[in-house]
Amino acid sequence: MSAVGVNHSRRRMLVAATSAVGAVGAGFAAVPFVASMNPSAKARAAGAPVEADISKLEPGALLVVKWRGKPIWIVKRTPEMLAALPTLDSQLVDPASIVPQQPEYCKNPMRSLKPEIWVAIGICTHLGCSPTFRPEMAPNDLGAGWKGGFFCPCHGSRFDLAGRVYKGVPAPTNLVIPIHMYLNDTTILVGQDQGAA
Repeated sequence: MSAVGVNHSRRRMLVAATSAVGAVGAGFAAVPFVASMNPSAKARAAGAPVEADISKLEPGALLVVKWRGKPIWIVKRTPEMLAALPTLDSQLVDPASIVPQQPEYCKNPMRSLKPEIWVAIGICTHLGCSPTFRPEMAPNDLGAGWKGGFFCPCHGSRFDLAGRVYKGVPAPTNLVIPIHMYLNDTTILVGQDQGAA
């Protein structure tokens, strides 16, 4: 067969058109595949920051919200609770919060942005149980030296009202403080702070 009568410009146009249609088709085929790699709305919501309204939180009370499937404790500490914290330093493993388990802005004796409001992840640092809130002073089962805090019923770990772990218990470190910030005087945003992008 001879190359006589072959229209090369028409052939190039047909090849170009076919290539363009093929590229568009490949793009349409790739969109659902690439979209399937994005996290679902449920997964995005699970990691999203959560707002906590503390307007009705009474002094000495605990509010629990959920963030990333974990309980977040918010305690409104009383002046008596705050006064007791410095008296416990000699009984604690890490009273100055040397181990980095809190954002830099909570690396203070109260482990909080505001002294009276404390935010923490409510999971024991031993084996992941959730301690119970025991705000009362010197209960019979915890002893005369107990000045309020958290007691883990799984293995007996104890934490003060700043989430600092006592010496001689199974938990190796203080409770974790999540990143958080105040949106206003009565709303805390857990999971995001001023430094977040």
